[in-house]
Amino acid sequence: MSFRLRTFFTLAFAGLIIVLTALLSLIIGRESSKEIENTIGSSLAEVSYQMAEKLDYFMWSRAGEIQVLSKLDTFRSPGSPADVRRLLDELKTNFPVFTWAGLTDTSGKVIASTDGILTGANIAERPVFKNALAKSFIGDVHDAKLLAKLLPHPSGEPLQFVDISTPVFGKDGKLTGVLAAHLSWEWSREVEKSILLPLENRLEKLDIIVISKKDNTVILGPKSMLGKPLNSNMTAEAQSGKNHWETARYPDGKSYLTGYAYGKGYLTYPGLGWSILIRQPVEVAFASADKLRMMILMTGIIAAVLFAALGWVVAGWVAGPLSQIAKAADRLRRGEPAEIPHYKHIRDIEELSSSLRNLVADLTHTEDKLGEMSVLAMHDKLTGLPNRIALSDFLSQAQREVTGRSSTLTILYMDLDGFKAVNDSLGHPSGDKLLQLVAQRLKEVVREEELVCRMGGDEFVIVLCTSVHKPLTEAKVVADRIINSINQPFELDGQRVAIGCSIGGAIYPADSPDPVEVLNQADEALYLSKGAGKNCATFISKQAV
Repeated sequence: MSFRLRTFFTLAFAGLIIVLTALLSLIIGRESSKEIENTIGSSLAEVSYQMAEKLDYFMWSRAGEIQVLSKLDTFRSPGSPADVRRLLDELKTNFPVFTWAGLTDTSGKVIASTDGILTGANIAERPVFKNALAKSFIGDVHDAKLLAKLLPHPSGEPLQFVDISTPVFGKDGKLTGVLAAHLSWEWSREVEKSILLPLENRLEKLDIIVISKKDNTVILGPKSMLGKPLNSNMTAEAQSGKNHWETARYPDGKSYLTGYAYGKGYLTYPGLGWSILIRQPVEVAFASADKLRMMILMTGIIAAVLFAALGWVVAGWVAGPLSQIAKAADRLRRGEPAEIPHYKHIRDIEELSSSLRNLVADLTHTEDKLGEMSVLAMHDKLTGLPNRIALSDFLSQAQREVTGRSSTLTILYMDLDGFKAVNDSLGHPSGDKLLQLVAQRLKEVVREEELVCRMGGDEFVIVLCTSVHKPLTEAKVVADRIINSINQPFELDGQRVAIGCSIGGAIYPADSPDPVEVLNQADEALYLSKGAGKNCATFISKQAV
């Protein structure tokens, strides 16, 4: 079968443009998908680590409260059950997460309890008593059928609890009983909300799944998964202590991009071995890459139709020039450096070659836009500050630069005192404006080569370049400047608002050869500042001032 020159030329030219566009779409789409997968996967891995840390921190705090109560004389020498109940009721009032708390004697009989529930009953055979006769006990999530009948639960859903108990010793050092408590598992939903809320505008349709070490049972997650085992490679990886991400298929038959982490405990709390998975449907995660790929394909198809029509008109004059253009296009398709020739004298050929040059420029510009998207992924949308991902990159680069030089890095972990009150009283828009003003002040305090980033919520991290001889002295000066700056009133919609800030600090490499560990130490120091009355700076450092 033979074709007329114009028909053959038009079909060949249209096919060439479509192939070129499809190839560029495939390459750009594949690379963008990899970049997006890595960026979002890393974010999900970080979020899973935060969730694990928050769960462990919460359990550590509640266990500490029970242990502190057990040292009170009212419990050590329970002369009046009414006084014991009054303190337990006050504990429940101030910390509603304590669904039930009670004090037993050495035989397991409940002497006093919150709301009088189970008072006089014997719980000697229950794990919350048996496991706390010698040392403190923290039990995994479980049902409590007897308490479920006695406690109100309007939702009608089964109640689940976490046990915390500790032995109580008298002044003579002898066991006098056990202080036991049941924590409602509903508190995990509040932790889940606190993790997901800051991510609503950036990452959609996220699920948080918490898996018990016992039989790998799902204890928090979508309703369809609750109470069922989830045996997967990610669970095994998390239980081995890894914090990473992967794309995996779930029992519902769908694929999800998933970050995972393992609850290793917090300080003196060893943890219950919970595995944390944060997942996002792949179609949601890769939506922007798919949209870009479709836009490139549509642009190429439209361009192919237009160029084919033009080729039909000028076929008699463009056979030679088109041959050169096709060769250049082939080189581009093979990934070789090339430029579409620019012809003159014949207007149609000149327009065709110019249009092809513009197409390649547009596709190249689109690829550049992907680079801009990657930059946006490393910055906080609200304040414009670098985010956690940017912090990780900065620390990696700074670590290489500091090694072998007479300098150190000081990491300051900061959050705002009084921000929640402003947010609640003036509204989230004013809270967002306040965060932007705080970010501006922080940037004014540090030097150009130093970093200020937003970790989420009202938490910020500042990385300072300090000397190797007196890093702590230099860091304290900057920390004081930051506190003084934040203490200055802010103007929000005509109102003067005053807040403070608490800072924790640690030094690399003096405090640890691992920058991530130094960051965690700074976070711990922040909590010490909070405990010391807030609006101050605390350093966990081996360096002398």
